[in-house]
Amino acid sequence: MSSRPPLAPLLLDHRDAVADLCRAHGVDRLEVFGSAADGRFDPGRSDIDLIVSFAPGAPGSRAERYFALADALERLLGRHVDLLTDQPIRNPYLRRAVDATRRDLCVRAPAEASG
Repeated sequence: MSSRPPLAPLLLDHRDAVADLCRAHGVDRLEVFGSAADGRFDPGRSDIDLIVSFAPGAPGSRAERYFALADALERLLGRHVDLLTDQPIRNPYLRRAVDATRRDLCVRAPAEASG
């Protein structure tokens, strides 16, 4: 079994702050994919590709949480963030590319999920 490359250092350095943002914005799961997940991250050029799943019943509309989270992540990480939702990806080429590298960055603990 081959080991996965480490996440981009930028994400590792901000992992706790990203987890705080996830809690603040009602995120069930935040996944990273692309160059930040597969060892190709270029600190001078790469953006951050993420997929978000929101917890049902969290305060605010899904759209409000989406845009607030995207803005907060960009401010924290100091670069553009491509934030996808957990809706099925219809483009088969994009879906394969995402699935090949996607990794959990932040997952809500069961105690948090129950209340």
